[in-house]
Parts: sequence; C-alpha cells; structure tokens
Amino acid sequence: MANIASAQKKNRQMIVNRARNRAAMSALRTAVKKARTAVDGKAAEAQALVKAAVAQIDKAATKGLLKKNTAARYVSRLVTRKAA
Repeated sequence: MANIASAQKKNRQMIVNRARNRAAMSALRTAVKKARTAVDGKAAEAQALVKAAVAQIDKAATKGLLKKNTAARYVSRLVTRKAA
C-alpha cells in the first residue's frame, strides 16, 4: 500500500478509471456482438444495431479506449459483414 499522499490519490483514481474503462469496453463488446449476430441472422433490426455499434466504437476511439486504427478495423469488418 502506498504511503505517499499523491500515490494514494493515484491509486484511487486508477480504481475509478479502471471500473469506467471496463464497463465501457463491456458495453462496446456487447453492442458489437449483438450487431454481428443480427447481421448473420439477417434480422430486421440489423441496420440499427450496426449503426449503434459503430457509434460506440467511434466514441471509444475518441475517449482513448481503443486506438484509432483498431476502431477503424472493427467498423470496417462490421460494415463489410453487413454488406455481404
């Protein structure tokens, strides 16, 4: 355990940030998974789910949760899967 006040504060911040990042990544993975299954199953709401997933991917990239190229790859694969 840290003894210095600044290190203690950094640990508290790390715990909060880690929880936020884990929740955001979990939501992102869920959205992408729903979009993929909808596209593969030719569901009627596939278009809306893909759009929501792309929005979440872009937001994650903006917030620094994903690298820019990783987000672009996710979007590209999702849109390509939808088009096929």
